Amino acid sequence: MSDLVPIAVAVPIFASVVALLAGLVRRKTGWHVAVAGSVVHVGIALELARRALFDETVRYVVGGFTSPYGIELVVDGLSATILVLVAVVSLGVLGYARVAGPRSNAFYAAYLLLTAGLTGLSVTGDLFNMYVFLEITGLAAYVLVATGEGGRSAVAALRYLFIGTVGASLFLLGLGYAYIATGTLNMVHLSELLAEVGHTTTLVQTAFAFIVVGLFIKVAIFPLHTWQPEAYASSPDSVSALISALVSTVSAYAFVRVVYTVFTADFLAANPLARDFLLVAAAVSIVAGSALAVAQSEVKRMLAYSSVAQFGLIVAAVSLVSETAMVGAVVHLVGHGLMKGGLFLAAGIVATATGARTVADYDGLADRMPVGAGAFGVLALAMVGVPPAVGFVGKWYIALGAVESEAWGLTVVIVASTLLTLAYFARLVERMFFREAPEVVADGADATAEGTVTPAAADGGDESPPTGRVTLGMYALVVTAAILSVALGAGVVGYEQLIESTVTSLLS
Repeated sequence: MSDLVPIAVAVPIFASVVALLAGLVRRKTGWHVAVAGSVVHVGIALELARRALFDETVRYVVGGFTSPYGIELVVDGLSATILVLVAVVSLGVLGYARVAGPRSNAFYAAYLLLTAGLTGLSVTGDLFNMYVFLEITGLAAYVLVATGEGGRSAVAALRYLFIGTVGASLFLLGLGYAYIATGTLNMVHLSELLAEVGHTTTLVQTAFAFIVVGLFIKVAIFPLHTWQPEAYASSPDSVSALISALVSTVSAYAFVRVVYTVFTADFLAANPLARDFLLVAAAVSIVAGSALAVAQSEVKRMLAYSSVAQFGLIVAAVSLVSETAMVGAVVHLVGHGLMKGGLFLAAGIVATATGARTVADYDGLADRMPVGAGAFGVLALAMVGVPPAVGFVGKWYIALGAVESEAWGLTVVIVASTLLTLAYFARLVERMFFREAPEVVADGADATAEGTVTPAAADGGDESPPTGRVTLGMYALVVTAAILSVALGAGVVGYEQLIESTVTSLLS
């Protein structure tokens, strides 16, 4: 048992309180507190990952009560991976927010609270505790989305609040049914007692249905995704990068845990209708998300709908009950977090420097911002799944798992998803590198057929000034994300060996 596990959750909570209180004494101290807390958080996450991947699963029971009566925190190969992703991305986006904003202590307090909620979701071994951290994550995310200037972000946050509350309520209702059936909330103990009650009983099936649909809302699976596009598009660029990289990603991890740790693969085998439901939901989300992304004219909305399709791949992997597909799901979760966060940061840099927020505004961007356009292009191609990027490796493992499971229809959808992703990213790459930049008139706005408008005002963009300061550090973050999106693909084989025992036990 290691005390480091609860400390990993406590550090961002403590830093959040310190940032908020420090603001009462001296303004603009929040960023420094957030960085200090995040650095410590990264160190703890890396140490826990080392122990979980190279030694054995790390466990801690809160209050010293024997499991299953105490609230158990667990770090195995899978949860350690997500924990490191949360810590590293949170620290990285802080570097961007230093210049891009928002800069208030209250913002950084909410930022750290979100990190704490995501950390708790990553390590909890208790179903009710998972609900608590889902709510902490949701509340912090609503606040962060609302920090944007103008009424658009407030409306998006309110919609996110309403729909997110429905998702959390459905999850809690399903949790209640599971508790009625078993009298326990510990995940491992739940799985044992649910098997004794019977996976085909109405009570257990109802619990599964409510919990899965509630998590589908949190993950943003079509058609339960309606909160996501506007939340991503309307929030400040630093917030868009953070929540796009982590919130739905960690919710998808929670979905994997619930399906395989609580209900287990035996439940899916005993209830083929439930497995078919997951499979159909995955296929529909992949196709619909990609089609909606193609139809968008605003870059951030396009990236948001892309996530709807990408998380459909995770649900597809879960429905296959395959170790190969499960490795692909984990790799794709990490890859998506890095690539999508990097894409939103790159889009933020472009918007800050040029005011470009729509697809049409990206014409000739390579001439105006060669580094920004280059990083965006690499991240976009990695998201499409061009070898040897991590985006390719994750999709390859999931597709291979579908072939091994003889799920031919899903295999076709997964392969087609690459072409669909190419459909909306190729047009951006083509505009950036193969078109000339629009003429610029005297006032600095782009000239259009209708007259002169600032790109930021087009298509409901942010109300902030169209251009601003882009620092070397902001460029460095985006370039680092692009490099990692390619480099991590080469390490998947070694990583697969590290998490092999975790995946095997998860599906057994």
